[in-house]
Amino acid sequence: MLLFTGPDRSVVIYHFMFGKKQAKPCPMCTAWIDGFNGVAHHLAQNLDLVIVAAADLPSLRSHARNRGWNRLRLLSAGSSTFKYDLGSEDKEGNQDSAISVFIRDSDGTIRHSYTGHPWLAPDIRERGIDELTPIWNVMDLTRQGRGTFYAKLDYAPS
Repeated sequence: MLLFTGPDRSVVIYHFMFGKKQAKPCPMCTAWIDGFNGVAHHLAQNLDLVIVAAADLPSLRSHARNRGWNRLRLLSAGSSTFKYDLGSEDKEGNQDSAISVFIRDSDGTIRHSYTGHPWLAPDIRERGIDELTPIWNVMDLTRQGRGTFYAKLDYAPS
């Protein structure tokens, strides 16, 4: 599978917290990826979107089927150092989310242009990539705000 579908085209990679020390899929990452699946066909007009996890491909695909993800390219970083090199995995295999952007120039040179993490500062471990999903943006419009909301893999019927 080609990572880039054409020259001078960016690839956006979401680092999914799933695999190694993160034995179960992260609910927050899953919420982000649910949204990416919904807009992937729009994004495909201008960029390539990839979800990468440390989980093995069968586990990743199984989770994707359960979520109804049908518009996403899923890749396993497996035992490679890719996630570690970009700061979304530590030496012990603990996972963290991140988003990275690369471009392949017309001469074939691959350039890393951006990696963002969820932390805003060493003591603020969240809200750094919240703008990637409408969940918190919509909640922030209300008087109550987001409160203590964290995504779940399943919700009890209301």
